[in-house]
Amino acid sequence: MISKEHIIKRFVSYVTVDTESDPNSDTTPSTAKQWDLANALVEELKAIGMEDVSIDENAYIMATLPSNVDHEVPVIGFVSHFDTSPDFTGANVKPQIHENYDGKDIVLNAEKDIILSPDYFDDLLLYKGQTLITTDGTTLLGADDKAGITEIVSAMEYMIQHPEIKHGKIRVGFTPDEEIGRGAHKFDVEKFGAEWAYTMDGSQVGELEYENFNAAGAVVTVHGKIVHPGYAKGKMVNSIYIATEYINSLPRLETPEHTEGYEGFFHLHTVTGDVDETKLEYIIRDHDKEHFEARKEVMQKLANEINSQYGREVISIEINNQYFNMKEKVEPVMHIVDIAEEAMIQLDIKPLIKAIRGGTDGSQLSYMGLPCPNIFAGGHNFHGRYEYIPVESMIKATEVICKIAELTASKHK
Repeated sequence: MISKEHIIKRFVSYVTVDTESDPNSDTTPSTAKQWDLANALVEELKAIGMEDVSIDENAYIMATLPSNVDHEVPVIGFVSHFDTSPDFTGANVKPQIHENYDGKDIVLNAEKDIILSPDYFDDLLLYKGQTLITTDGTTLLGADDKAGITEIVSAMEYMIQHPEIKHGKIRVGFTPDEEIGRGAHKFDVEKFGAEWAYTMDGSQVGELEYENFNAAGAVVTVHGKIVHPGYAKGKMVNSIYIATEYINSLPRLETPEHTEGYEGFFHLHTVTGDVDETKLEYIIRDHDKEHFEARKEVMQKLANEINSQYGREVISIEINNQYFNMKEKVEPVMHIVDIAEEAMIQLDIKPLIKAIRGGTDGSQLSYMGLPCPNIFAGGHNFHGRYEYIPVESMIKATEVICKIAELTASKHK
């Protein structure tokens, strides 16, 4: 199908463009540099023969592969994001290509002694004999989600070049700012015009997901009183100590490093402060809606209890919902998951149907009227220096896109 060299060349051309997003920006896209790849993608989509290629004022890209059958077929879509996470730098990415991986340690950076080891990342052993693309240990790679873009563009190109693959109308969409939770905020679902879509934003080969976390963000502000420490008795209130009390009163084992599967968590990711004021920034996650609501109540109740102890409001808390479990919107149209599962089976890929311990653009799009399960893109260890992707996984994902298009058309004759 698609040649390995072709996939590598396309993928490398994307990841070497810095598209890191910025949660502190109020523009869309959140960083001007995202336009660099966005504009290049528009030209590439035109060059491979896509139609109705557009980019709006917020850098949302859409394009069409017209139907090549004479019967009615539902319009389907494929979506990926081109920004990379601000968790780790995406500037000056230097991809390294390792052919015929032997199952041993990969030295990413000899000078800094940075090693990608199967002793720690045992998923590496799934890919012995394959071609891996890694970082040089100083940046993330950007497979999340430039692998998805590589696969969608490659699949569209292949179907254009092979009209014997029969398909209905297909829409593709590329978004900015997914990594900061805003990828779907300005996505024009009506303009996109698909009955359903798939995000190509998963990890391991075979992943197929239609459940994700319910998500909220919480900012806990602790109010102290600063006075001269030499005259502080009975007067100073140290917000840092109260913040520590709050932190330690939440369930210690209900954190990301102690949970898996369907288990939710409280995650303290940022602490800033001094004696006078301390801010704690949390994310709250749970697949179960009732448990999700209960977690928010726990955080508020704890704040109320501490305030009661001090006899005044020393803690204020602001909680905002971020996204919800797409399961509620996808289950009524489960045939769209069934088609993706059948596509994988026909390609001898074992489907791994599981819940996402996170969110995708698809979770928000599903609530905007575009049911949108998630399919593997192939990468591992996202958002850090140990990120890698097998080239063979990108090829398989590209094949899955083509097969979904083919099956959708054949099932609606």
